Amino acid sequence: MNIILVSNRLAKTRSLTLGLPQILLAIFVLMIITMAMASALQNVLLRFAPKSLSDAAQVVLMGGREAEQRKQQAYLQASLQVMAAKVGQMQAQMQRLDALGGRLAKITGMNPAEFSFDKPAAQGGPLVTNAGADVSSQDLERQLAMMSTAVSDRGDKLAALQTMLMQNQLNQKLLPTILPVTSGWHSSNFGWRVDPFTGASAMHEGVDFVVPEGTPIYASAGGVVAYSDKHPSYGNMVEIEHGNDIITRYAHASKLLVKVGQVVRRGDKIAEVGSTGRSTGNHLHFEVRYKGSAQNPVRFLKKTVS
Repeated sequence: MNIILVSNRLAKTRSLTLGLPQILLAIFVLMIITMAMASALQNVLLRFAPKSLSDAAQVVLMGGREAEQRKQQAYLQASLQVMAAKVGQMQAQMQRLDALGGRLAKITGMNPAEFSFDKPAAQGGPLVTNAGADVSSQDLERQLAMMSTAVSDRGDKLAALQTMLMQNQLNQKLLPTILPVTSGWHSSNFGWRVDPFTGASAMHEGVDFVVPEGTPIYASAGGVVAYSDKHPSYGNMVEIEHGNDIITRYAHASKLLVKVGQVVRRGDKIAEVGSTGRSTGNHLHFEVRYKGSAQNPVRFLKKTVS
């Protein structure tokens, strides 16, 4: 690059020749001077400018950092809201499990004092901490999700268990397990015996309870009345179907108190003791049959009258 100098003081013009190194050096010096002037101007503005202008300058300088902080705070707030919603869901699930646990304890006959589902489990011990084991929000959110899944799974299993227990309990209520009379004694048990009318060996397909006339007869289990009428051999008889091919018979009654098709519960009064049909005196003839075959009633009864 050639630079021509013209001046009144000079008798003739002069020319300077600048190479590439000189041009780069000049540009570098110019950049340093510019940056130094800008820095000096910034210091003067921050020091001597009015407060409002100084604040504005500080806002401009700190804007990037504050924007990053706001972004982090917004992320944390969103994470906290998600975790709060999950905690609320888990609290609702725990309340449902508490109620379900209480029902199961009642069904199974547990001591309520041993299983307080509405109170936290008793815990304790010395405090041992690990200062380096900080839990991040992501870790906490992942643990909450795992706990929520586990609680839901336990709830489904407890509900299935409750259904099974209730079905078991219902089946037990449909089995003839209580005595049809509250007093009396056995005059004849189940099995082969000497027939009181013929004197020959004959099969006795039930149990006889000797009690006074008019003594209440109770349903040994819940079911539907299938027969309530006079029978040539049984006299006045009630027959109850309990499901699962099980029926019970109550014979020789003096009075019938139920009708065919009527639903009865365990312990309901269904008749009164008498001596009708093929009978030698006041007593209750009680039978249990399974798929049409006579069964020993003592196998079903919780206790027998002696």
